[in-house]
Amino acid sequence: MRTALLIAGKDFKQRLRDKTLLMYALLLPLGLAFVFNLVFGGVDEQSATRIGLLDADRGTAASRFTDGVLRPVEASGAIDLRTVQSREEGEKLVEDGDLTALFVIPQGFTAAVESGAETAIVIVGDEGSPTGTSVARAIATSYTSQVTTVRLAVALAGGGDPQAVQQAVASSEAVAVERVGTSDKQLDWGTYMAAGMAVFFLFFTVQFGASGMLEERENGTMARLLAAPVSRTAVLAGKLLLSVFVGAVSMALLMAAMALLFDAQWGDPVGLALVVLTGVVAATALMASVAAFARGHEAASNRQAVLAIVLGALGGAFFPVAQLGGLMSQISKISPHYWFLQSLADLSGGASVGDVLPGVAVLAAFAAVAGGVAVYGWRREAGA
Repeated sequence: MRTALLIAGKDFKQRLRDKTLLMYALLLPLGLAFVFNLVFGGVDEQSATRIGLLDADRGTAASRFTDGVLRPVEASGAIDLRTVQSREEGEKLVEDGDLTALFVIPQGFTAAVESGAETAIVIVGDEGSPTGTSVARAIATSYTSQVTTVRLAVALAGGGDPQAVQQAVASSEAVAVERVGTSDKQLDWGTYMAAGMAVFFLFFTVQFGASGMLEERENGTMARLLAAPVSRTAVLAGKLLLSVFVGAVSMALLMAAMALLFDAQWGDPVGLALVVLTGVVAATALMASVAAFARGHEAASNRQAVLAIVLGALGGAFFPVAQLGGLMSQISKISPHYWFLQSLADLSGGASVGDVLPGVAVLAAFAAVAGGVAVYGWRREAGA
């Protein structure tokens, strides 16, 4: 391990003199993040949120919500309300991007509210418009809070009967807000694009260490290195440690810069560190697996660049592919960029460490599989 650390330290000093590393690790992603924040930073606030409404109940409680809550909000210009005739029609409009969210008031809603039974206002949200979904949820939550207050007041006004009070309190969460078909991501457009650039250039940053073995071989320094009591495994470990270290430092600086300059909210710091670390390891393993089967440093760099661009495009580094819906939203999940950005967005929306573990597990799986391929390739190259 000491040998690997010495090799990583030696390479790090050499890379510091190479301005290309600094450009990929910090300057390009931070510069593009600044540009995207200027361009997209206010997109979510520039127009009224397009929200659909399906009132299948048409009772008094539903009318209180539509006429007493939604119509005044619409009159203020915050939302653009559109009535739909069926849930299928509304979901299709959400999927096509014509609506950012859909309220569904189910049949029997009024009867359930008046009897204290459990019911729900359903929100169908567009994955590509997290801000609009949040607006819809906030509106519905304000109404359900009013209903809860009324129930408690009615129970207390009935003479303070303990049984009545207990029943009201027990049903205080009976009117729920249920979200369907939307993720918890809360990144605004500017922050999303900045995070996309950070993870996109991460793959270029870590490739310097991953392809270092090929540079050593082409420069003739590998033979001299192996003439010393140093194993190929130690050399490879040192190169990969360099990639992980540089990638982690780069991402940490970029996340901090975006928080300071663009007011990005990354949520739980432990969860953020876990997502960043697994993302860096996955990127390093993928770049190493490409280099392991390349004939030379130049060929490896070309292949790594192609892989980074393809995975970045599929995973939503340039735009949220999930917004396209259908097959493309499923294909995007084969890219580690998707899971990285999704986990960041969930943390920004208030998710805990446990909530992002599935995404972290997928990133770890990328790292394990690609790492195994890389080790096999390097051993095959060495004739082991």
